[in-house]
Amino acid sequence: MINLPRSNFYYQPREIPLEQIEIMHKIDRIYTKYPFYGSPRITEELRRLGTIVNHKRVERLMRIMGISAIMPKKNISKRNKEHLIYPYLLRGIEITSNNHVWSTDITYIPINSSFVYLVAVIDWFSRYVLSWSISNTLDLYFCIEALDKALREGKPEIFNTDQGSQFTSIKFTEKLLKEEIKISMDSRGRAFDNIFIERLWRSLKYEDIYLKDYQTIREVILGIEEYFNFYNYKRPHQSLDYKTPAEVYFNTCS
Repeated sequence: MINLPRSNFYYQPREIPLEQIEIMHKIDRIYTKYPFYGSPRITEELRRLGTIVNHKRVERLMRIMGISAIMPKKNISKRNKEHLIYPYLLRGIEITSNNHVWSTDITYIPINSSFVYLVAVIDWFSRYVLSWSISNTLDLYFCIEALDKALREGKPEIFNTDQGSQFTSIKFTEKLLKEEIKISMDSRGRAFDNIFIERLWRSLKYEDIYLKDYQTIREVILGIEEYFNFYNYKRPHQSLDYKTPAEVYFNTCS
């Protein structure tokens, strides 16, 4: 009914205590506001909010969430040292057209007494969100699902990711290579190599997730679907001369 794969609905709640989930949700809000904070500073912010916890526990929860301070680079998905790492191709490049560069990333989404992960693919020039998918684990397949859906919309010259194991996996990279797409990967220690999708996450969380306080997986799927429709088709961007991403993407898409 909402044009999403049935697999997205087969959600099994994580066996994590409610008190721990509540701390993780607080960490997510702090990190979204201050992405340069590591576990010691986030621990102090939690204490100021009345949540007394030691930084070792915060550090462990941040690993579950897949986040760390932006310097060194955040790491929502662990690098697999056996996977091939591709060079960063975007330094000094001027992005002047749609489908020149696409990028992808994963973020943590709080849901009442649990959480899920969201992956999205975005076109850099227009900021248009081409596809997205949700999973309750940091597996490879919801990333493949988002990539397949994006490739039905078009094909970029360059596809940029971080060095997480999902994106360096053979199954992911071979899809790009088969389409003769150049692969670019963020440099280690450079958090802003994928800046446009980082800004997307911040907008999503402040303009939707934190305001709506979703209670179920179905609610969050419907809510994100609605938000991305708003973001693509109704929300004007100052950097796009106050046009929407869809106006830029479809009016100039070759």
